[in-house]
Amino acid sequence: MPPLKKSAAIPLRVLFIGSNGADAILAELERGGYEPAFEAVSSAAELVEALSSSWDLAISDFAVGDFGAIAALNLIQEKGVDLPLIAITGKSKDREVLSVLKAGAADHLTRANLMRLNAAVERELRAARLRRERNRLEEQFRQAQKMEAVGRLAGGVAHDFNNLLTVITGYSDLLLANRDLKESQRTALQEIRRSAERGGALTNQLLAFSRRQPMQTRVVRVNELVVQIEELLRRLIGEDIDVITIPAADPDVVVADPGRLEQVIMNLAVNARDAMPNGGKLHIETGTAQLNQDFPSKQLGVKPGRYVTIAVTDTGTGMDAETQSHLFEPFFTTKGTSRGTGLGLATAYGIIRQSGGAIGFSSRLGSGTTACIYLPLAADYVEPAVGGSVPEGRLTGAETILLVEDEARVRKLIADVLAARGYHVLEATRGGEALRLCRLNKGRIDLAVVDVVMPEMSGPDLVREMSPLEPQMRVLYISGYTEEAMVHHGIEQSGAAFLQKPFLPDVLARKVREVLDARSKSAPKP
Repeated sequence: MPPLKKSAAIPLRVLFIGSNGADAILAELERGGYEPAFEAVSSAAELVEALSSSWDLAISDFAVGDFGAIAALNLIQEKGVDLPLIAITGKSKDREVLSVLKAGAADHLTRANLMRLNAAVERELRAARLRRERNRLEEQFRQAQKMEAVGRLAGGVAHDFNNLLTVITGYSDLLLANRDLKESQRTALQEIRRSAERGGALTNQLLAFSRRQPMQTRVVRVNELVVQIEELLRRLIGEDIDVITIPAADPDVVVADPGRLEQVIMNLAVNARDAMPNGGKLHIETGTAQLNQDFPSKQLGVKPGRYVTIAVTDTGTGMDAETQSHLFEPFFTTKGTSRGTGLGLATAYGIIRQSGGAIGFSSRLGSGTTACIYLPLAADYVEPAVGGSVPEGRLTGAETILLVEDEARVRKLIADVLAARGYHVLEATRGGEALRLCRLNKGRIDLAVVDVVMPEMSGPDLVREMSPLEPQMRVLYISGYTEEAMVHHGIEQSGAAFLQKPFLPDVLARKVREVLDARSKSAPKP
């Protein structure tokens, strides 16, 4: 009969505070299946030095000269170290036992009876694991709250900024259409427009971080996307870094905005390049993962299920824990002030979260970094049909349009653009004024262009009140803050048309014509 296989001993880091009795404690721990790594201290100075290392457990004599368990507990608590301490006494007095337990000791044993030691150790190790897990979850929750607060701020700023950009880009475009401009005037206007477009790109990054950016989602095969951008990545990051792609996922179907997903991978690749100034290797590997209820689904903040993964691994300098804790914060960067805005990873975070997924990092200083993207597998997704676009040159009309926009400059721009294209425009600044115009022009309004977020009454609430008065009226919502538009007010579910600010005059005219033409196509034949 073969001998029974002994189970492996459990490593245990023990800090012993005392001058004698350590041998008996070691023997008892070994009997309980532990493999203790032991260090003994006998003074406050030695304990302070020892606390700079990591320990699983402290075992202390009740008294070590003028320094004992209670003084040790006070020092451990003062340093903020999570270290359970078991007190050992000789002939114990009740008041001594009570005093050491009141001071925070995890347990009390006598030297003559160490039989409970291993049970106490097991209990305290389990309790310490639970505390660490609770602390980790609490920190994760605090981080999520902080990210949400920053996201709301970013979305609010972007909303107001988009109104300004709509005016700047709109009037720049109208002036550029004038053929009588001097070349110097045209150059100045083009520079204004380019600057506004750069501002719009920055706003889009803020909206992506705050998960308020409209997404053009469709079925994406992750393997194909990774292969397609491989050559672009090679040119982007330089010849001194080897790019190795391993498209291993099968199935690999997700529902995402392919352009945004490429942007995320590009951002990760650029960060990896900057972490390898002397060259290295960049691996991009796809795969699948089943996330369960407990881990890592809960840790990542996503629903349990099957996910397609994209792992981007570099051999660079790595990051410490402090840097990793700030990775997704807007404008946080380890680069110089002239080398980046600090929005790359914040944008990546927002895009992936908006796609129903998660992104996580694993890194150590000097050992490289792995960023892993998780996107829900969507093998059964059916891509919706895409309608036709408005032909070039058909951006005019004679219909009556009710424009409801509380921002005066944006309202004037839109009214000027539509009136110049032949439309009869009725202007309103608030819901009550719009209802009055609707009653005065009953049966004559073909389209309502309505801002989503307004004082007194939201755009969707206004449309619900106008619909009985104008049942055939079409609606085009506009907003610079898409969370209210697409989620809170149910516009996405209603199927109503939506135009994101900032927009150019031709884009507005095209969308208006598209919505009006859709009405005529859907009207019953006589």
